[in-house]
Amino acid sequence: MTDARQLGADEAAFIAAVRAADSGRFAQLTERHRRELQVHCYRMLANYEDAQDLTQETFLRAWHKRESFRGHATLRTWLYRIATNACLDFLEKRNGRTPVRSELPDPDSEVPHLQPYPDRMLPEDPQESVVARETIELAFIVAVQHLPPRQRAVFILRDVLGWPASTTAGALDLSVASVTSALQRARVTMRERLPGRRLDWRSPATNELSEAERGAVTAYIEAHERNDLAGLTSLLRDDLRFAMLPDPGVVTTTAGDAVDGWVSGGLFQRGHDDWRGVMTTVNRMPAAVLYLRTPGDAEYRLFVVAVLRVIDGKIAELTGFEAADKPWLGLPPTL
Repeated sequence: MTDARQLGADEAAFIAAVRAADSGRFAQLTERHRRELQVHCYRMLANYEDAQDLTQETFLRAWHKRESFRGHATLRTWLYRIATNACLDFLEKRNGRTPVRSELPDPDSEVPHLQPYPDRMLPEDPQESVVARETIELAFIVAVQHLPPRQRAVFILRDVLGWPASTTAGALDLSVASVTSALQRARVTMRERLPGRRLDWRSPATNELSEAERGAVTAYIEAHERNDLAGLTSLLRDDLRFAMLPDPGVVTTTAGDAVDGWVSGGLFQRGHDDWRGVMTTVNRMPAAVLYLRTPGDAEYRLFVVAVLRVIDGKIAELTGFEAADKPWLGLPPTL
């Protein structure tokens, strides 16, 4: 093994824990990376529950491979390498079981397994853990899913985490030339999926909502509470991109057609017209949590969380998630 005196403190402590078969110390040293590893798995998989499972799988693999750690890379890098390959193995099995349209380069193809990520589970220090707001928001997560899995891994390791090409190549058992080629192709796809967005994801943006975002969420909630269809329509852009998961498909529609569709689907009609809402953030994005009280019920019950992208004070994208089956969002079930 590498001489522990030449290592960083975590690496030396990890090697000492392995030599002593100290599982408690092993867990302590690896557990501090859980949140950032879970975000990494989420970027790879777009599913919060899968990201939780794969993070746990990472720690299990790390334990089984503990004797292989020599301190040639940092403990953090070693864990990221294990997590990335665990995700790639998972994607290979998932894509082999069922056709996953999100792997296709169709800009409107679905990501049916997409789940929201609770902000309370993000690392506490965004800069230290390389969690920029742009790389956790839904548009970015969806765009990344349109990359083939190994290309996706290269893009995240190189352009999000800022790894050198040689380190990325070693983690994925690729040549540096293959990594460079995969990154170039990934950047082309990401520019197509996110026009006008920067690709320098390593400079974290502010995590605070703007005044315009707060205003849009407040107005969206108030329109629901008043059953103000005209007011709701006025908040939406006429090129609104709308999705209600797990229903398939992303629809680009006018504001009026969107509201008409919601009404024809039963919303704002008797039994679905008594709303209360609260503002929150999900995936570092503004969101409205809507509660519905049906006739005869004394309480408002958790119904949906609407994650919004606001441009120039209007809602440009609205992604709705059924919320009652997602306790990990940490939302109260009733008001």
